[in-house]
Amino acid sequence: MLRYVYADALKDYPRLGTSMFQDRAHQFRTRMGWDVAVDANGEERDEYDALNPLYVIWEGPDGRHGGSMRFLPTTGRVMVNDVFAHLTGAHVVSPLIWECTRFCLGPAGGSRVAAALMLGGGELMSGFGIRHFVGVFDARMERIYRAIGSSPEVLGSEGAGRERISVGLWDFSPEARQRVAARAGVSPELSRLWFRRAFGAAQEAPFSRCA
Repeated sequence: MLRYVYADALKDYPRLGTSMFQDRAHQFRTRMGWDVAVDANGEERDEYDALNPLYVIWEGPDGRHGGSMRFLPTTGRVMVNDVFAHLTGAHVVSPLIWECTRFCLGPAGGSRVAAALMLGGGELMSGFGIRHFVGVFDARMERIYRAIGSSPEVLGSEGAGRERISVGLWDFSPEARQRVAARAGVSPELSRLWFRRAFGAAQEAPFSRCA
């Protein structure tokens, strides 16, 4: 199932949170060779995890992480502006645009989990009135986005081949929602139910709880 969890509430899901940060370490440092910080417990975190982001997490039947994404509003500090503004030539700042980072799949995660995460992102857009997500992705992710049925508009890139890094902008049309839901094997009704369980029928302002 999908869970929507702010960073300050991860303590209520210790198995889920620990396995998420450990899977991030495995994916980004061990498999991809990124220069990321991993602590003594084998967990990967960066400075943006300290800003109380909202995580969309696929939770397996055993309570462990199957895949996740991290969201922050572009009205505050975000990676695309702090590190990758040279790819777009401008800062992206709007209450209607959030940044999505740290797209991670656990060892058992596959295309269906990836699609479920994108479906969860669509629920955030619908529930909170967001128009776009912005994020940085590498060439490896292009194939995954195409398979899911949710490819971004590319705002800028650098590098070539497998080394290419791009900034993308996503929207989420009703047609895209149907495609992604079918790929995930999750009905739109069930997806909406998981969202409402997290936020209630009347959603609060997305980041009213941020410090």
